[in-house]
Amino acid sequence: MAKRIDVSGLTAYYGSHKAIEDISMTVEPRSVTAFIGPSGCGKSTFLRTLNRMHEVTPGGRVEGKVLLDDEDLYGAGVDPVSVRREVGMVFQRPNPFPTMSIFDNVAAGLRLNGSYKKSQLNDIVEKSLKGANLWNEVKDRLNKPGSGLSGGQQQRLCIARAIAVEPKVLLMDEPCSALDPISTLAIEDLIGELKERFTIVIVTHNMQQAARVSDRTAFFNLAAVGQPGRLIEIDDTERIFSNPSVQATEDYISGRFG
Repeated sequence: MAKRIDVSGLTAYYGSHKAIEDISMTVEPRSVTAFIGPSGCGKSTFLRTLNRMHEVTPGGRVEGKVLLDDEDLYGAGVDPVSVRREVGMVFQRPNPFPTMSIFDNVAAGLRLNGSYKKSQLNDIVEKSLKGANLWNEVKDRLNKPGSGLSGGQQQRLCIARAIAVEPKVLLMDEPCSALDPISTLAIEDLIGELKERFTIVIVTHNMQQAARVSDRTAFFNLAAVGQPGRLIEIDDTERIFSNPSVQATEDYISGRFG
């Protein structure tokens, strides 16, 4: 069951450096929310706070709350590893495990999280590869290395790996930035299908992509160089791109800066 995210008063640090400040927003279940804004404004940092990946970075810490439905992901006694099972992540560059087969790449998270019979693994791997629109392309070479796939196929393999453990939320950090236009279109089509099952948050520098794939768009910006990133506004994507309520959003979308 896809889940709702409620963020309130979130500030993230790298050591003493404040990267983002006082961010509050709601992400609705079974929707796609896109984060846009100039480089360095904290989009990816904020994304990584949503599954506690930010604190993996030396000096990374947060203040504020992130609720997944009613559970505070930063609450006392909450296991970060269990959070990352609930909130999966797909990174900017495809990162299949290079020494593993296509099958083992998809099954890796399952094997870490529990014991499955071979028949169960077979079923879940097939379902996940079908969910990532990759099954027909790889079903006859599941034992070949995942690193032998094309860039676009590798990214879909990483999506299959992420959804195999049935997360409630799927985070995507510029998932198409390293891909060609045809592969990008395939990933965008896939995002549209996956939102039927997952809550999806995507960071993108491609505003046309945000307009195409997302239901809601959040614009982040810096007040000045060296200042922390802030959420400027979040609204329905159509409204953000046609009639934003903040001048800075309109300036960014129209290409006046960024």
